[in-house]
Amino acid sequence: MCITVVVFVLPNPASKEIREKIIHHKQNYVNEKDIANWLAISQSTVTKIWKLHKSTGSIQPRPRTQGRKSLVTQQTMNQITKKIETTPDITLKELIAEFNLHISPVALSKRLVALGYTFKKRRSMQMAKSEQM
Repeated sequence: MCITVVVFVLPNPASKEIREKIIHHKQNYVNEKDIANWLAISQSTVTKIWKLHKSTGSIQPRPRTQGRKSLVTQQTMNQITKKIETTPDITLKELIAEFNLHISPVALSKRLVALGYTFKKRRSMQMAKSEQM
């Protein structure tokens, strides 16, 4: 049995120097195929950089906006932290219900831990009689 694993690696954007050369040559009416051969890059890269320059006027690469978007906005997190400061014994489930969040308690816990909050692992309980003596 043979298992094939495919890994997608996102390439780094072309350097600023290459981008400047592409724009310079395209402004001098040089063919995209020739530019790609001279710079040892793909023709589609030349096309994309030229199109980006025409639409934005800049040669800076587009920002990478990958990954999953957070379900809790920064404004909501600010409100949650204020609520925790006023009511320190509030539970994660109560926070989720109060702010009508659509996330799990674990996800909220991770966000709060990243902000520096800590949690009790056990409820406060009365000590046993043998422990009091």
